[in-house]
Amino acid sequence: MGLTQPRLVAGAALLVLLPAALTGCGIGIGDDTGDASPSGTQRAPADEAAAKSRERVQAYLDAMAAKDVDAGRSQLCAPTQDAFDVAATGPNGDFADHFTVPQATITDVRSGPNGQEVSASITVAVASRKATRPLLFTVTRSGADWCISAEAPGGHTPEPSTTP
Repeated sequence: MGLTQPRLVAGAALLVLLPAALTGCGIGIGDDTGDASPSGTQRAPADEAAAKSRERVQAYLDAMAAKDVDAGRSQLCAPTQDAFDVAATGPNGDFADHFTVPQATITDVRSGPNGQEVSASITVAVASRKATRPLLFTVTRSGADWCISAEAPGGHTPEPSTTP
């Protein structure tokens, strides 16, 4: 019976120290996801994916409007950058000199088979003529970061909003 007391003391010490050890490792007691945003609030993975995708596409649209090729290129995944370099400033490229982009708006963000799909409406102007076209961007996670992996004509129509 002499070993019972040391086992009880060791068990009690373990119970006292375990929460502190887990908190130090980033695992909180009662923490369902283990994921925390830098501000300390919880953020669901789907919400984070939608937000990061929206940020990437908005930065690309801003770069198009400003004709900042380097800023646009930096939003793309590495495998797509070579094709971008060839086409971006060409006659039909997103950064061609002969047109302006007076308006570019993200219209929808949703999960798709190859990543997050971000629909945008782009208004392009050449002299006094304007045309608005839909574009669909696919945004994927590459390591710890997000990048645009594809751009194609078309897009999704926004999902109807529901009223309570």
